[in-house]
Amino acid sequence: MAPIKDETVDALRDLVSKLESRVEQLEAKLQSAGGEGSGRQHKAPTNSMRMILIGPPGAGKGTQAPRIKEKYSACHLATGDMLRSQVAKKTSLGREAKKIMDQGGLVSDEIMVDMIKNELDNNSECKYGFILDGFPRTVAQAERLDKMLHDKQQKLQHAVELQIDDGLLVSRITGRLIHPASGRSYHKIFNPPKESMKDDVTGEPLIQRSDDNAETLKKRLVTYHQQTTPVVNYYQKTGIWKPIDASQEPGQVWKSLLNVFQENKSSSTTTTGSLLSKIGLRN
Repeated sequence: MAPIKDETVDALRDLVSKLESRVEQLEAKLQSAGGEGSGRQHKAPTNSMRMILIGPPGAGKGTQAPRIKEKYSACHLATGDMLRSQVAKKTSLGREAKKIMDQGGLVSDEIMVDMIKNELDNNSECKYGFILDGFPRTVAQAERLDKMLHDKQQKLQHAVELQIDDGLLVSRITGRLIHPASGRSYHKIFNPPKESMKDDVTGEPLIQRSDDNAETLKKRLVTYHQQTTPVVNYYQKTGIWKPIDASQEPGQVWKSLLNVFQENKSSSTTTTGSLLSKIGLRN
């Protein structure tokens, strides 16, 4: 019998992962139907996602987060966008934040965590999980986030860091294109849209941020590393931190992410074996 090639194994892994995810989605729908019929609240699906995505500007968070969102039916909470949305909607939290920003101050950790909690409680897209992007940026924020989730009887499952050499980011960032409404990102060379300067999904125009230039990037990276190193250390101690080489092409980064999620799922599954184990594709 000829040996199975690595490419074949990877393809099988991806297929089985999709099948497992689909089975869990169907089980969740059955639970939902049963709960509605009996008047009881149904449980969340077993493949719910609660994670933070760490990475410098241009590491690929805007490329990978929408894929995670789609696969796991989770909401993508980019805190900068969320803050602007709250201010635009003139919510109580938004008005409070705007007052502070108008005075030249920084929005407090308490307000930011309350905004996240508000999304988790009221945004239907967050029903089965969330991807936090851009928060926490300090250990104090991480601790406050953990406390808020603990009060909700939840906890983070993943703190994934997209790692890439600063030198590689310059070429990436100067060609980056953004779809403002969704946060989807493209690159003129490495990940171009199907149609020039238009979002693949909506056809709406893409923009290039004014601060996406080499000089501004270097300053942002200094700040990023100063802020992020203690946060990474914090999550390393909790055991949920995982590094991913973000210098790979986006498809390979996605495979690496799926491996991280699958490893966590495997370690937390005690009563049922995964399909991967049953067909001998996982040790």
